[in-house]
Amino acid sequence: MKPKAGKAFIHSKEISWEQTGHGVERKILGFDDQVMMVCVRFEKDAAGSLHHHVHRQISYVESGRFEVTIDGKKNILGQGDCFFVAPDLVHGVVALEEGILVDIFTPARKDFL
Repeated sequence: MKPKAGKAFIHSKEISWEQTGHGVERKILGFDDQVMMVCVRFEKDAAGSLHHHVHRQISYVESGRFEVTIDGKKNILGQGDCFFVAPDLVHGVVALEEGILVDIFTPARKDFL
């Protein structure tokens, strides 16, 4: 089950994981037209390939360690760290161990719906 737009209370356990690639799955936690929160789970060595989009993105490392690339610069981030991606910057991640990122996008990623 996916959440409904603008829902005030969201119980993560009621939302299904969606496979998005090898070793990567996500669940959309909440959204409206302006903002979206997405939980992304990675197996060790799984990657969020380099890509870009018009959305602003801030990502919080809930668990695990990730090599994050933004605009050609790399950094290793762990639990409690975060990163910001301005619109149209090329970015991606590699999971150095099993982990979870919580992504927030503005405006909402309608391509995820």
